[in-house]
Amino acid sequence: MFPPFDPERDDRKPRPRMFARGQVPTRVLIPNIFTLLGLCAGLTAIRMAIEHRWDLAVAALVFAAFLDGIDGRIARLLKASSRFGAELDSLADFVNFGVAPAIIIFNWALDDLRSMGWIAVLIYAVCAALRLARFNVALERSDLPAWKSAYFVGVPAPAGALLLLLPIYAQDLGFHLPSLTPLALVYTLAIALLMVSRVPTFSGKMLGQRIAREYVPPVFVLVALFIALLLTYPSLTLAVGSVIYLALIPVSAYRYLQEERKMEANAKAQNGKGAEDETAETPSFPR
Repeated sequence: MFPPFDPERDDRKPRPRMFARGQVPTRVLIPNIFTLLGLCAGLTAIRMAIEHRWDLAVAALVFAAFLDGIDGRIARLLKASSRFGAELDSLADFVNFGVAPAIIIFNWALDDLRSMGWIAVLIYAVCAALRLARFNVALERSDLPAWKSAYFVGVPAPAGALLLLLPIYAQDLGFHLPSLTPLALVYTLAIALLMVSRVPTFSGKMLGQRIAREYVPPVFVLVALFIALLLTYPSLTLAVGSVIYLALIPVSAYRYLQEERKMEANAKAQNGKGAEDETAETPSFPR
């Protein structure tokens, strides 16, 4: 995770200009505009939390998560990926999914615990920063098997932010739990630990890259149904989605272990076959 670095040595080569005469195509700006819109949504969620307008705070955070999910895909679609865009996206993610949900949950429930509640949200924000830093380092690795691209290491920051607000969804649905504040504190720490854990979780990046033609109409119907449910019953949709995501974490960990064992078995089989071939090729002489 932390490769050695000599600060006294500077062997960096000057990078060639990506665009002639310093001009940047407009298509390169489009993904960054979506990232900045998501950042504005996250900052708006913070303001709504300070004003105790919880429904608008949650809506702004969900909108930020939606923009975060499409800006990278837009960049790849337009062939406009850049190092600047990756750094901007990471900084926006920390504000949107590290700072904003921490302030929302603190003002909503943990303010009564004072210092203990503040320590809990500090731990959450620090874990979100560590999660994003680890993710950025993992992006530079190219030696991972293809099947591992279908999994994240730990809960990603956007999912962790939406999971953190599950008590708010539950209260909107009428679930008034006794002693909610201590439960919210424990739940905040649990989500923070899940983000920095090594538990494999489904990525979803491999979904949607190739869809059979006969499945295109059902996909459109399901997407329209999800958007309609989210706009009509936001708390119920987010609560059900959060519970399903939490329930899928053990499933994803089990599937990951199965894939890992299969890969190890194939590697042992290939090594054994290679050893047998070497033995067969080596001539034997009588003593």
